[in-house]
Amino acid sequence: MTAGLTLAVDAMSGDHGAEVAVPAALDVLASTPDLRLIIVGRGDVVRPLLAGADPGRCSLVEANEVVGMDERPQDALRRKKDSSMRVAINLVKRGEAAACISAGNTGALLATARFVLGMVRGIDRPAIVSAVPAAHGHTVMLDLGANPDCTAEHLVQFAVMGSVIAADLHGVDRPRVALLNIGEEDIKGTDEIREAHRRLAGAPINYRGFVEGDDIFSGDVDVVVTDGFTGNVALKTMEGLARFIGSVMREEFTAGPWRKIGALAATPALNGIKSRLDPRAYNGASMVGLAGVVIKSHGGADRAAFASAVRVAITEARNGVPDQIAGLMEQLTAAEKVQVPAG
Repeated sequence: MTAGLTLAVDAMSGDHGAEVAVPAALDVLASTPDLRLIIVGRGDVVRPLLAGADPGRCSLVEANEVVGMDERPQDALRRKKDSSMRVAINLVKRGEAAACISAGNTGALLATARFVLGMVRGIDRPAIVSAVPAAHGHTVMLDLGANPDCTAEHLVQFAVMGSVIAADLHGVDRPRVALLNIGEEDIKGTDEIREAHRRLAGAPINYRGFVEGDDIFSGDVDVVVTDGFTGNVALKTMEGLARFIGSVMREEFTAGPWRKIGALAATPALNGIKSRLDPRAYNGASMVGLAGVVIKSHGGADRAAFASAVRVAITEARNGVPDQIAGLMEQLTAAEKVQVPAG
Protein backbone atom coordinates (compact mmCIF):
# COMPACT_ATOMS: atom_id res chain seq x y z
CA MET A 1 0.00 0.00 0.00
CA THR A 2 1.35 3.47 -0.85
CA ALA A 3 1.86 6.07 1.86
CA GLY A 4 -1.03 8.17 0.59
CA LEU A 5 -2.25 11.14 2.58
CA THR A 6 -1.98 11.42 6.37
CA LEU A 7 -4.18 13.67 8.51
CA ALA A 8 -3.90 14.52 12.21
CA VAL A 9 -7.21 14.64 14.07
CA ASP A 10 -7.49 16.50 17.37
CA ALA A 11 -9.91 14.06 19.00
CA MET A 12 -10.37 15.72 22.38
CA SER A 13 -11.48 19.25 21.52
CA GLY A 14 -14.95 20.62 20.89
CA ASP A 15 -18.24 20.13 22.70
CA HIS A 16 -18.40 16.37 22.05
CA GLY A 17 -14.71 15.42 21.89
CA ALA A 18 -13.62 11.95 20.83
CA GLU A 19 -17.12 10.45 20.80
CA VAL A 20 -17.85 12.42 17.64
CA ALA A 21 -14.40 13.12 16.17
CA VAL A 22 -13.13 9.55 16.07
CA PRO A 23 -16.17 7.83 14.46
CA ALA A 24 -16.47 10.71 11.97
CA ALA A 25 -12.82 10.43 10.96
CA LEU A 26 -13.18 6.64 10.61
CA ASP A 27 -16.20 7.16 8.33
CA VAL A 28 -14.03 9.20 5.97
CA LEU A 29 -11.18 6.69 6.27
CA ALA A 30 -13.50 3.91 5.10
CA SER A 31 -14.41 5.82 1.94
CA THR A 32 -10.90 7.11 1.10
CA PRO A 33 -8.55 4.22 0.24
CA ASP A 34 -5.28 6.17 0.30
CA LEU A 35 -6.01 8.03 3.55
CA ARG A 36 -4.19 7.45 6.82
CA LEU A 37 -5.20 8.95 10.16
CA ILE A 38 -3.28 9.92 13.26
CA ILE A 39 -5.77 10.33 16.09
CA VAL A 40 -4.45 12.58 18.85
CA GLY A 41 -5.83 12.42 22.37
CA ARG A 42 -5.93 10.63 25.69
CA GLY A 43 -5.32 6.93 25.22
CA ASP A 44 -7.93 5.79 27.74
CA VAL A 45 -10.61 7.76 25.84
CA VAL A 46 -9.55 7.21 22.24
CA ARG A 47 -8.30 3.63 22.25
CA PRO A 48 -11.72 1.97 22.78
CA LEU A 49 -13.15 4.03 19.91
CA LEU A 50 -10.47 2.67 17.57
CA ALA A 51 -11.41 -0.96 18.18
CA GLY A 52 -11.63 -2.68 14.82
CA ALA A 53 -9.82 0.07 12.90
CA ASP A 54 -6.99 -0.98 10.58
CA PRO A 55 -3.79 -0.30 12.59
CA GLY A 56 -1.90 0.12 9.33
CA ARG A 57 -4.07 3.12 8.42
CA CYS A 58 -5.07 4.54 11.79
CA SER A 59 -2.76 5.15 14.74
CA LEU A 60 -2.96 6.88 18.10
CA VAL A 61 -0.62 9.59 19.36
CA GLU A 62 -1.29 10.30 23.01
CA ALA A 63 -1.74 13.81 24.38
CA ASN A 64 -2.76 14.24 27.99
CA GLU A 65 -4.08 17.81 28.02
CA VAL A 66 -7.18 19.43 26.51
CA VAL A 67 -7.70 23.10 25.64
CA GLY A 68 -11.00 24.29 27.08
CA MET A 69 -13.52 26.00 24.83
CA ASP A 70 -13.41 29.12 27.03
CA GLU A 71 -9.66 29.10 27.63
CA ARG A 72 -7.69 32.20 26.71
CA PRO A 73 -5.49 31.67 23.62
CA GLN A 74 -2.34 32.93 25.36
CA ASP A 75 -2.87 30.53 28.26
CA ALA A 76 -3.38 27.58 25.92
CA LEU A 77 -0.24 28.53 24.01
CA ARG A 78 1.94 28.84 27.11
CA ARG A 79 0.56 26.16 29.40
CA LYS A 80 -0.93 23.41 27.23
CA LYS A 81 2.06 22.15 25.25
CA ASP A 82 0.83 18.56 25.55
CA SER A 83 -2.73 19.35 24.49
CA SER A 84 -4.31 17.30 21.72
CA MET A 85 -4.58 20.52 19.70
CA ARG A 86 -0.88 21.40 20.02
CA VAL A 87 0.34 17.86 19.40
CA ALA A 88 -1.81 17.55 16.25
CA ILE A 89 -0.42 20.83 14.88
CA ASN A 90 3.12 19.71 15.73
CA LEU A 91 2.57 16.66 13.52
CA VAL A 92 1.86 18.98 10.58
CA LYS A 93 4.94 21.07 11.39
CA ARG A 94 7.16 17.95 11.40
CA GLY A 95 5.71 16.74 8.11
CA GLU A 96 4.17 13.63 9.67
CA ALA A 97 0.67 14.84 8.72
CA ALA A 98 -0.47 16.92 5.74
CA ALA A 99 -3.25 18.67 7.67
CA CYS A 100 -4.84 19.02 11.09
CA ILE A 101 -8.55 19.03 11.96
CA SER A 102 -9.83 20.36 15.28
CA ALA A 103 -13.20 21.33 16.75
CA GLY A 104 -11.49 23.23 19.54
CA ASN A 105 -11.36 26.80 20.80
CA THR A 106 -11.01 28.99 17.69
CA GLY A 107 -8.73 31.59 19.27
CA ALA A 108 -6.45 28.99 20.80
CA LEU A 109 -6.31 26.99 17.57
CA LEU A 110 -5.45 30.08 15.55
CA ALA A 111 -2.80 31.29 17.99
CA THR A 112 -1.19 27.88 18.36
CA ALA A 113 -1.18 27.16 14.63
CA ARG A 114 0.34 30.54 13.86
CA PHE A 115 3.05 30.06 16.50
CA VAL A 116 3.93 26.52 15.45
CA LEU A 117 3.51 26.69 11.66
CA GLY A 118 4.22 30.32 10.84
CA MET A 119 2.76 32.15 7.87
CA VAL A 120 2.81 31.72 4.09
CA ARG A 121 5.27 34.04 2.35
CA GLY A 122 3.61 37.39 1.69
CA ILE A 123 0.73 36.88 4.14
CA ASP A 124 0.60 38.90 7.36
CA ARG A 125 -2.37 37.34 9.12
CA PRO A 126 -4.35 34.12 8.85
CA ALA A 127 -8.04 34.39 8.02
CA ILE A 128 -11.01 32.12 8.63
CA VAL A 129 -12.79 31.16 5.43
CA SER A 130 -15.83 28.98 4.81
CA ALA A 131 -18.58 28.45 2.27
CA VAL A 132 -22.12 29.73 2.77
CA PRO A 133 -25.19 28.66 0.75
CA ALA A 134 -25.99 30.76 -2.32
CA ALA A 135 -28.17 30.66 -5.43
CA HIS A 136 -25.44 29.02 -7.51
CA GLY A 137 -24.45 26.56 -4.79
CA HIS A 138 -22.27 28.45 -2.34
CA THR A 139 -20.18 31.55 -1.85
CA VAL A 140 -16.77 31.52 -0.17
CA MET A 141 -16.50 34.20 2.50
CA LEU A 142 -13.60 35.55 4.56
CA ASP A 143 -12.58 36.72 7.09
CA LEU A 144 -15.15 35.22 9.47
CA GLY A 145 -13.68 36.36 12.75
CA ALA A 146 -9.91 36.10 13.00
CA ASN A 147 -9.14 39.77 12.29
CA PRO A 148 -11.65 42.37 13.55
CA ASP A 149 -9.43 45.24 12.38
CA CYS A 150 -7.99 45.07 8.87
CA THR A 151 -5.83 47.29 6.70
CA ALA A 152 -6.15 47.51 2.94
CA GLU A 153 -3.15 45.16 2.68
CA HIS A 154 -4.94 42.53 4.74
CA LEU A 155 -8.05 42.75 2.57
CA VAL A 156 -5.94 42.33 -0.57
CA GLN A 157 -4.30 39.25 0.92
CA PHE A 158 -7.70 37.83 1.91
CA ALA A 159 -8.90 38.28 -1.67
CA VAL A 160 -5.95 36.29 -3.00
CA MET A 161 -6.47 33.52 -0.44
CA GLY A 162 -10.21 33.38 -1.09
CA SER A 163 -9.59 33.02 -4.80
CA VAL A 164 -7.30 30.03 -4.19
CA ILE A 165 -9.81 28.37 -1.85
CA ALA A 166 -12.72 28.83 -4.29
CA ALA A 167 -10.68 27.39 -7.16
CA ASP A 168 -9.01 24.47 -5.37
CA LEU A 169 -11.54 23.52 -2.72
CA HIS A 170 -14.73 24.15 -4.66
CA GLY A 171 -13.59 23.73 -8.27
CA VAL A 172 -14.61 27.20 -9.46
CA ASP A 173 -12.91 28.30 -12.68
CA ARG A 174 -11.57 31.86 -12.31
CA PRO A 175 -13.54 32.67 -9.14
CA ARG A 176 -15.30 36.04 -9.15
CA VAL A 177 -13.99 37.99 -6.15
CA ALA A 178 -15.65 41.03 -4.58
CA LEU A 179 -15.23 43.31 -1.57
CA LEU A 180 -18.19 43.64 0.79
CA ASN A 181 -19.20 47.29 1.09
CA ILE A 182 -22.16 49.55 1.88
CA GLY A 183 -22.60 50.36 -1.79
CA GLU A 184 -21.23 49.48 -5.21
CA GLU A 185 -19.97 52.98 -6.08
CA ASP A 186 -16.22 53.68 -5.93
CA ILE A 187 -16.72 56.51 -3.43
CA LYS A 188 -18.44 54.27 -0.85
CA GLY A 189 -16.80 52.64 2.15
CA THR A 190 -13.87 53.24 4.48
CA ASP A 191 -10.44 54.39 3.36
CA GLU A 192 -9.14 50.82 3.81
CA ILE A 193 -11.85 49.31 1.61
CA ARG A 194 -11.38 51.90 -1.15
CA GLU A 195 -7.60 51.41 -1.13
CA ALA A 196 -7.99 47.63 -1.30
CA HIS A 197 -10.43 48.13 -4.19
CA ARG A 198 -7.85 50.22 -6.06
CA ARG A 199 -5.11 47.65 -5.58
CA LEU A 200 -7.25 44.64 -6.46
CA ALA A 201 -8.14 46.18 -9.82
CA GLY A 202 -4.66 45.20 -11.00
CA ALA A 203 -4.33 41.93 -9.09
CA PRO A 204 -3.90 38.54 -10.83
CA ILE A 205 -7.39 37.42 -9.78
CA ASN A 206 -10.87 37.83 -11.26
CA TYR A 207 -11.82 40.89 -9.20
CA ARG A 208 -15.35 42.25 -9.75
CA GLY A 209 -15.46 45.27 -7.41
CA PHE A 210 -17.82 46.05 -4.53
CA VAL A 211 -20.90 44.08 -3.50
CA GLU A 212 -23.49 44.69 -0.81
CA GLY A 213 -24.76 42.26 1.80
CA ASP A 214 -27.65 40.96 -0.28
CA ASP A 215 -25.18 39.87 -2.99
CA ILE A 216 -23.64 37.22 -0.73
CA PHE A 217 -26.42 34.81 -1.71
CA SER A 218 -27.11 36.06 -5.23
CA GLY A 219 -24.72 33.84 -7.15
CA ASP A 220 -23.16 36.89 -8.83
CA VAL A 221 -19.81 36.35 -7.09
CA ASP A 222 -17.89 33.35 -5.79
CA VAL A 223 -15.76 35.02 -3.10
CA VAL A 224 -16.80 37.79 -0.70
CA VAL A 225 -14.00 39.55 1.19
CA THR A 226 -14.44 41.57 4.36
CA ASP A 227 -12.85 42.21 7.75
CA GLY A 228 -13.31 39.70 10.56
CA PHE A 229 -15.71 41.86 12.56
CA THR A 230 -18.16 42.33 9.70
CA GLY A 231 -17.71 38.77 8.47
CA ASN A 232 -18.43 37.23 11.85
CA VAL A 233 -21.52 39.41 12.39
CA ALA A 234 -22.77 38.45 8.92
CA LEU A 235 -22.16 34.73 9.57
CA LYS A 236 -23.94 34.73 12.93
CA THR A 237 -26.82 36.68 11.36
CA MET A 238 -27.12 34.02 8.65
CA GLU A 239 -27.11 31.21 11.22
CA GLY A 240 -29.74 32.96 13.34
CA LEU A 241 -31.94 33.66 10.33
CA ALA A 242 -31.74 30.03 9.21
CA ARG A 243 -32.86 28.85 12.65
CA PHE A 244 -35.66 31.42 12.70
CA ILE A 245 -36.95 30.37 9.27
CA GLY A 246 -36.84 26.72 10.29
CA SER A 247 -38.77 27.47 13.47
CA VAL A 248 -41.43 29.49 11.64
CA MET A 249 -41.88 26.76 9.02
CA ARG A 250 -42.37 24.11 11.71
CA GLU A 251 -44.93 26.29 13.48
CA GLU A 252 -46.86 27.02 10.29
CA PHE A 253 -46.91 23.44 9.02
CA THR A 254 -48.15 22.12 12.37
CA ALA A 255 -50.72 24.85 13.07
CA GLY A 256 -53.69 22.67 12.11
CA PRO A 257 -54.72 19.40 10.43
CA TRP A 258 -54.96 20.86 6.93
CA ARG A 259 -51.52 22.39 7.21
CA LYS A 260 -50.13 19.07 8.40
CA ILE A 261 -51.57 17.45 5.28
CA GLY A 262 -49.97 20.23 3.23
CA ALA A 263 -46.67 19.54 4.94
CA LEU A 264 -46.87 15.88 3.90
CA ALA A 265 -47.50 16.87 0.30
CA ALA A 266 -44.58 19.30 0.40
CA THR A 267 -42.17 16.82 2.04
CA PRO A 268 -39.94 16.30 -1.06
CA ALA A 269 -39.51 20.05 -1.52
CA LEU A 270 -38.93 20.60 2.20
CA ASN A 271 -36.30 17.87 2.25
CA GLY A 272 -34.60 19.50 -0.72
CA ILE A 273 -34.51 22.85 1.05
CA LYS A 274 -33.15 21.21 4.21
CA SER A 275 -30.41 19.49 2.23
CA ARG A 276 -29.33 22.69 0.45
CA LEU A 277 -29.22 24.68 3.67
CA ASP A 278 -27.87 21.93 5.96
CA PRO A 279 -25.00 23.59 7.88
CA ARG A 280 -23.30 20.21 8.36
CA ALA A 281 -22.46 20.12 4.66
CA TYR A 282 -20.56 23.41 5.01
CA ASN A 283 -18.70 22.54 8.21
CA GLY A 284 -14.94 22.90 8.05
CA ALA A 285 -13.57 26.43 8.06
CA SER A 286 -10.10 26.86 6.60
CA MET A 287 -7.52 28.85 8.55
CA VAL A 288 -5.82 30.15 5.43
CA GLY A 289 -2.53 31.98 5.34
CA LEU A 290 -0.79 29.53 7.66
CA ALA A 291 2.21 27.60 6.36
CA GLY A 292 0.26 24.39 6.76
CA VAL A 293 -3.33 23.17 6.44
CA VAL A 294 -5.48 23.61 9.56
CA ILE A 295 -9.24 23.06 9.44
CA LYS A 296 -11.58 24.27 12.17
CA SER A 297 -14.73 22.25 12.73
CA HIS A 298 -17.66 23.82 14.54
CA GLY A 299 -17.37 23.06 18.25
CA GLY A 300 -20.84 21.53 18.37
CA ALA A 301 -20.46 19.52 15.16
CA ASP A 302 -22.11 16.12 15.00
CA ARG A 303 -20.61 13.07 13.28
CA ALA A 304 -21.70 14.06 9.76
CA ALA A 305 -20.50 17.64 10.19
CA PHE A 306 -17.09 16.65 11.54
CA ALA A 307 -16.69 14.24 8.62
CA SER A 308 -17.30 17.20 6.28
CA ALA A 309 -14.42 19.04 7.97
CA VAL A 310 -12.14 16.04 7.43
CA ARG A 311 -13.00 16.05 3.73
CA VAL A 312 -12.15 19.76 3.51
CA ALA A 313 -8.73 18.95 4.98
CA ILE A 314 -8.19 16.22 2.40
CA THR A 315 -8.96 18.54 -0.50
CA GLU A 316 -6.76 21.38 0.78
CA ALA A 317 -3.86 19.05 1.50
CA ARG A 318 -4.06 17.37 -1.90
CA ASN A 319 -4.09 20.74 -3.68
CA GLY A 320 -1.26 22.26 -1.67
CA VAL A 321 -3.25 25.38 -0.78
CA PRO A 322 -0.46 27.15 1.19
CA ASP A 323 1.96 26.84 -1.75
CA GLN A 324 -0.66 28.09 -4.19
CA ILE A 325 -1.36 31.13 -2.02
CA ALA A 326 2.37 31.89 -1.86
CA GLY A 327 2.64 31.65 -5.65
CA LEU A 328 -0.30 33.97 -6.25
CA MET A 329 1.06 36.50 -3.75
CA GLU A 330 4.34 36.52 -5.66
CA GLN A 331 2.41 37.26 -8.86
CA LEU A 332 0.59 40.11 -7.10
CA THR A 333 3.85 41.63 -5.85
CA ALA A 334 5.38 41.41 -9.33
CA ALA A 335 2.29 42.98 -10.92
CA GLU A 336 2.32 45.90 -8.47
CA LYS A 337 6.02 46.53 -9.10
CA VAL A 338 5.34 46.81 -12.83
CA GLN A 339 2.62 49.40 -12.16
CA VAL A 340 4.97 51.66 -10.18
CA PRO A 341 6.67 54.20 -12.54
CA ALA A 342 10.44 53.97 -12.66
CA GLY A 343 12.35 56.72 -10.85
